[in-house]
Amino acid sequence: MRDSRTGPGREPVPRARSGMVGRRYPRTGTEPVTARSPLRLRLLLTSVFLPLFVAGTVLFAVWAAGSTEGDSPGSGPLTLLAVVCGVLALTAALDLTVVLRRLRREGAPG
Repeated sequence: MRDSRTGPGREPVPRARSGMVGRRYPRTGTEPVTARSPLRLRLLLTSVFLPLFVAGTVLFAVWAAGSTEGDSPGSGPLTLLAVVCGVLALTAALDLTVVLRRLRREGAPG
């Protein structure tokens, strides 16, 4: 079966360039050769928002556990908010570990 990327007279695309995983686009010349993420800013934002998301998770979970039938908001929306805050807290914690690892790697003598 022919792929849309391969036609008559065209070579198949190498596996390293097929699909979205591992795809590397050729440089256009406008981006820097060694593009870097602002790690210090990411560290600051993560260290500010991680405790806020953890506090939000705890707050909404306790509020949802203490709500009774007929309360507004009900336990369903509060549980959803607790889950969303928990996912954001996990994402911030993961980002914090990545940023700290990259900062350590940059500071280490190479």
